[in-house]
Amino acid sequence: MNSLSKATLGRLPAYLKYLRTVDGEHISSASIAKALGFGEVQVRKDLAAVSGKGKPKIGYETKSLLNRLECCLGLEHREQAILAGAGKLGRALLDYDGFADYGVEISAAFDCVKTMQLSEGGKPIYPIEEMQDYCFRNGIRIGILTVPGSAAQEVCDLMVKSNISAVWSFAPVSLKLPENVVLLRENLALSLAHLQNQLSRP
Repeated sequence: MNSLSKATLGRLPAYLKYLRTVDGEHISSASIAKALGFGEVQVRKDLAAVSGKGKPKIGYETKSLLNRLECCLGLEHREQAILAGAGKLGRALLDYDGFADYGVEISAAFDCVKTMQLSEGGKPIYPIEEMQDYCFRNGIRIGILTVPGSAAQEVCDLMVKSNISAVWSFAPVSLKLPENVVLLRENLALSLAHLQNQLSRP
């Protein structure tokens, strides 16, 4: 299977949700495009990246395509993630249930608290000192960083010691990580500036 672009990956949950409502052994890309309001060429490209080309005049085997979509989204084995920094942004991410569409669940957060607390959605927020033990016990590989910039490197180092192998950082600083740890940096201010720039174009 080819590497999926962000745009394609973003459309997969819509395909999956629709296919779960479909009866019949086969379905065409044209039918999917019409139902979802997508371009037929785009649908064919997306599904080719996931499951190869459909058969002429027959389309895709519905069950097989469903299985491939679930596999691409990681739904066969849901990955747990943890979050460090339970401020406003951290708590919003912690209680957001849309990550489940992509096979990920944030199971707990860690912050400067003395005892365990619960988020509005009922998820636990533990003292930061308990992160390493929690990650090892639960096989956590993904960490989300929403702490202030001044604390980001220290907490990131703790994630690495906790066997985290992928970090999604919202901290407004550059981080130093081992080469074997994947880093995705989210710059919210830059994204907003990009939108403003797009609006100002003639």
